[in-house]
Amino acid sequence: MNIDLKELTQLAPIFRELFKGYHLSRSEPECYAQLSNMQDQYRALFKALGFELVCDPRGFYYFVPEQMGAQVNKTAQRLALFTFILVEHLADQGRDPLAVLDGGTLGRDELPSLLDKYRDLFLQAEVTTQDELEEKIIRRLSQLGFAEDSNGIYRFLPPMHRFLDVCLSVQQDRDLAASLHSSDLSLPAPQLIAEEEEEEIILLDYPEDESEEDALARAIAAEKELEA
Repeated sequence: MNIDLKELTQLAPIFRELFKGYHLSRSEPECYAQLSNMQDQYRALFKALGFELVCDPRGFYYFVPEQMGAQVNKTAQRLALFTFILVEHLADQGRDPLAVLDGGTLGRDELPSLLDKYRDLFLQAEVTTQDELEEKIIRRLSQLGFAEDSNGIYRFLPPMHRFLDVCLSVQQDRDLAASLHSSDLSLPAPQLIAEEEEEEIILLDYPEDESEEDALARAIAAEKELEA
């Protein structure tokens, strides 16, 4: 495929955000629009760099780097566990978890009771105070494009479906176990660290040995070599 780099007018901001693990959705309208309109060109260019550009049909993009292993990193584990907790918490309140986690909001004032109610689970994520909850989980959700913080009101964005998919899969397994009345199929409460995961989420952070500027330059050079 011939790629005219001059047409990729949002290349720098798109690459910068995806490279640091951000999930681009409609909350970034210019970048999202160009990715949607020139998806094949961007996918080919990033493939030359060693990244897989994933487009989720629910409206978001993210990188899966080819060189990374399948081990789930600690940030992803924390965010997945937090999603499990939110789903159960919202259901207990009679609120629809999907409605809240797919474009809905959660108030900062709800965090203390949430932390107190699920203290044992939060301990798995090394979270014991509200400050740690906001720093290690809420802030990371915002940094990676899963949520937006608007003066203490957290609005969840489409990329949250990556974690919701895992929650729904586990819930289906639990429902099946209950329907069969089999103790052998019973599932424990979600654990932060597990030797094996049926479904895992990998979040990309900056590689230690390469800046985003160097990586982008390498991608462009690789594409020019292909065109030569």
